[in-house]
Amino acid sequence: MFEKDLKIGFLLDFYGDVLSERRRTVLDYYYNNDYSLAEIADEIGISRQGVRDLIKKAEEELQFYEEKLGLAERFRQAQRQAERLLILLEKNGAGGEIYRAAEELANAVR
Repeated sequence: MFEKDLKIGFLLDFYGDVLSERRRTVLDYYYNNDYSLAEIADEIGISRQGVRDLIKKAEEELQFYEEKLGLAERFRQAQRQAERLLILLEKNGAGGEIYRAAEELANAVR
């Protein structure tokens, strides 16, 4: 059975622009719009197997970029660290400009 790897939707946000338009469109239909293989096949005029093959190749390409560049993982790390920083500042009663700067950072990576 062909199952969705939801991490791919996240990687699509980071690396989607480097995919061909066709691959990006198919992944967008599949992950962001929740189209079935049959719906995508009808939409772009190829077989369901062709859609499945496009999805697999595009997923492999996205995973390749993440392995080489690691942008999505670095973003997740920044999110975790920003949240941790806010928690530490709150626990220690920090306020003012330092807290606002940390809050801006946390909001930027949410």
